[in-house]
Amino acid sequence: MLKLDNINVSFNKGTVDEAILFDNFNFEVSKGEFVSIVGSNGSGKTTTLNLICGTVTPDSGAVIFGGKDITKLSEHKRARFIGRVFQDPKLGTCSNLTVLENFALADNKNKPYGLTVAISKKRLDYYRQLLSDCNMGLEDRLNVQIGALSGGQRQAIALVIAGMTKVDMLILDEHTAALDPKSSETIMQLTDKQIKENDLTAIMVTHNLRYAVEYGSRLIMMDKGKIILDKSGEEKKNTKTQDILHIFNEISIECGN
Repeated sequence: MLKLDNINVSFNKGTVDEAILFDNFNFEVSKGEFVSIVGSNGSGKTTTLNLICGTVTPDSGAVIFGGKDITKLSEHKRARFIGRVFQDPKLGTCSNLTVLENFALADNKNKPYGLTVAISKKRLDYYRQLLSDCNMGLEDRLNVQIGALSGGQRQAIALVIAGMTKVDMLILDEHTAALDPKSSETIMQLTDKQIKENDLTAIMVTHNLRYAVEYGSRLIMMDKGKIILDKSGEEKKNTKTQDILHIFNEISIECGN
């Protein structure tokens, strides 16, 4: 489904601070995979996501999605088939709008609509059901402004909204990092449920090694722009957190983290 083909990325190009992150980097994801990516700061995790979503354009190489070259396709056009949930809960929702209004906006994504009332009463039961699955009591808070909710509640709504429209891939950008432990567990359970029920292909960047081991079908560790560990299938299922902890600690110390 996805292929990063001979990707080259450098920052501050042409200056004394020029740094090469990716040098002929290759990465493939098959349809239906749930890939967890871990690595120390500066390993290339987030840049990989940005390349996929169109936030970063490679110096050379190609981004292939569904057999098509989307290297030059803009970020907002990729959003039609790639959903993304960010680390900051504020980025996935509109703070000044109510929960109901946020859902109405999501319902109209990629659809032409004019200056008519955006909220359909017929959709209320559907919205309530989606929120009920979060087990946070959000189904009774449809008329509350998003900005008044907790970080965990906002992230749950952002996750549900990301899955409301039919996307081919879901990108999870450290989406539990800003949450307390209890909310993080809830969001991960909801994430796993969403991916399985919607038969999504997903890529999750996380600093939580346990989540990377317990969730998903494939585990990748990156270091200095390279994939240094790639486990899937039975090998992934049999992997324990302590199996990769010492590797992670070694590269983190090398990078000064």
